[in-house]
Amino acid sequence: MSNDISDKDKKDWLNFINKGEKLPNKDLQNSKKKIIKTRSIDLHGYSLDEANKIIEKFIKKSYIDNISKIIVVTGKGLHSDNEKDPYVSKELGILKYSVPEFISNNRNLMNLINEIKDAKLEDGGGGAFYIFLKKNYDNKL
Repeated sequence: MSNDISDKDKKDWLNFINKGEKLPNKDLQNSKKKIIKTRSIDLHGYSLDEANKIIEKFIKKSYIDNISKIIVVTGKGLHSDNEKDPYVSKELGILKYSVPEFISNNRNLMNLINEIKDAKLEDGGGGAFYIFLKKNYDNKL
């Protein structure tokens, strides 16, 4: 292989320099990480009806505020003594299953949501779930 630069390469190089074009810096383009705005809510202690009303308002407000991810903590219902206490609502231990079902059956809420999935252990595991919201381009409902 020769170390000599061909006349064509010299000409191309001069043309490039004279045009003043800039090459994109690929390092800068890749350094822009997607920022995920997250908000969380803990529904421990609420009745099913209260929890459904609260989560509906919370999802709508988060959508307006362009939040990407919601962590909803419902608890697992394992430590609930509701069955033994006649003065406490029996519905308090069922939020884990009923709140996601309420959301899934609410067409208006589902129009704002991309995905609902189980939370990772560090965010509550089986006692929590994620809601990934769609991007709100209008900044309103």
